[in-house]
Amino acid sequence: MAESTVASKTVTFIITRQDKPDSEAYTETFSIPYRPNMNVISALMEIQRNPVTAEGKKTTPVVWDSNCLEEVCGACSMVINGKPRQACSALVDQLEQPIRLQPMRTFPVVRDLVINRERMFAALKKVKAWIPIDGTYDLGPGPRMAESKRQWAYELSKCMTCGVCLEACPNVNDRNSFIGPAAISQVRLFNAHPTGEMNQDERLAALMEDGGIEGCGNSQNCVRSCPKGIPLTTSIAAMNRDTTKLLFKKWLGV
Repeated sequence: MAESTVASKTVTFIITRQDKPDSEAYTETFSIPYRPNMNVISALMEIQRNPVTAEGKKTTPVVWDSNCLEEVCGACSMVINGKPRQACSALVDQLEQPIRLQPMRTFPVVRDLVINRERMFAALKKVKAWIPIDGTYDLGPGPRMAESKRQWAYELSKCMTCGVCLEACPNVNDRNSFIGPAAISQVRLFNAHPTGEMNQDERLAALMEDGGIEGCGNSQNCVRSCPKGIPLTTSIAAMNRDTTKLLFKKWLGV
């Protein structure tokens, strides 16, 4: 009896769709058979196999991004029931129905739930979020990082460039150039590295330009929404302090 009840149960999805970057958005409703332990990605796969709306209309398969399916790559970010999060870790049993899926609007929509994260990657380039190493030959073992520093730096390294913090931040939008909390936190990470700290002033200078750290309104939405629990507001405060120190150094000619 229990098995037949599960078999007859359905899950309803209301999905915001967009055929092209410059076309109008619209919604379609889908009802799919329920299975225990479904996540949003498995539901989208079911719709992809049989793209028929709840009204029985044949439509095109819904398009979305995904890769690792274990909340590591950050590719499957979307707005689920009004909250930006990862679709792979969003379990249907824990979501209010009907389940509403929308693309993250901080980024340009490519098609349906697929977005263009170029803004985020451009911000990482601006702050030089990498460790520069000269040459392609073996340089030997690098400098060791103190364990106390390594522990909190590891937490920052969990960033998967999913874009959820930018979607949640009210200061990241198409009306300003604020680079967002992810890039600021990465400055803290790479400035903490024994090799990366040699370029710390360059990264801090990038944060002092238009669209840099001054654009933060301290809403703290980013730290509440981060799927990896990264202490983004702590990083923003630390970089605010470091940029202020650098500014005074420049004034004093030190």
